[in-house]
Amino acid sequence: MAVVTMKSLLESGVHFGHQVKRWDPRMKKYIFAERNGIHIIDLQKTIQSIKDAYDAVRKTIAGGKTILFVGTKKQAQQAIQKEAERCGMYYVNNRWLGGMLTNFVTIKKSLLRLKKLEKMEVDGSFENHTKKEIASFNKERAKLEKNLGGIKEMKELPGILFIIDTRKEAIAVAEAKQQGIPIVAVVDTNCNPEGIDYPIPGNDDAIRAITLFTQIIANAVEEADNEVGLKIIETLGDDDEDLENMMNSDMSIKEEDQEIDIASYSYGGNPSVDAADNENNELSVDDKIYDEE
Repeated sequence: MAVVTMKSLLESGVHFGHQVKRWDPRMKKYIFAERNGIHIIDLQKTIQSIKDAYDAVRKTIAGGKTILFVGTKKQAQQAIQKEAERCGMYYVNNRWLGGMLTNFVTIKKSLLRLKKLEKMEVDGSFENHTKKEIASFNKERAKLEKNLGGIKEMKELPGILFIIDTRKEAIAVAEAKQQGIPIVAVVDTNCNPEGIDYPIPGNDDAIRAITLFTQIIANAVEEADNEVGLKIIETLGDDDEDLENMMNSDMSIKEEDQEIDIASYSYGGNPSVDAADNENNELSVDDKIYDEE
């Protein structure tokens, strides 16, 4: 199944760039033409870029790492949160706090504070404080939740970043580069694609285009998770087969032991007597069956 089709890109308006006067010359190789003072993005190159980014994300997730979705502009906030939650990954959709990657130790302290405040509210610790203190706690918790809620469970740096609008998220791009974290980013005609590991040329302002890009990356995450799940199931299947073979071999040994025990119990353990009695018993049974027929 194709990662994305040309029809879906056209319907989402991915090919519409910015006004010609606002372009970045470094995006020239991704521009197809100019129409009514607006640059048109080459969707053939967009499709290839999406495939490269898709494979990169899938391999990263399959390798046991995580992805961080980043998009704080209004058009991207809802899609970023929805798709990140759908695939069980982390996101930043309100504001990028300086040091989220380069000073993650401090960010982890803020995350611990957020969890502590949430626990206090649940276990009834608020009752031991005044109304003014409780109001202060709630205000602090709401602020932390707004900025850090999407990375609340993130215990280590992500393996890859997905960014909408590299101009707006310039700090996130800089921090990812400094930490050596690969970047997948949607770059419009007014952006600089240099320094981005997997640039995806496309419209980064239209809600439909942003949603489509984010869905594609989330699909890559889910596909990687499914691949890992299938590998685990196959491994368990092999183990079950080995276990079944071992059990069958044990059962065959057991059956032989049981036959020997029964024989020795029935005929006193004398081989010659046992053999003679066996022959007699078998003949009498055969004769009986023959007579009945």
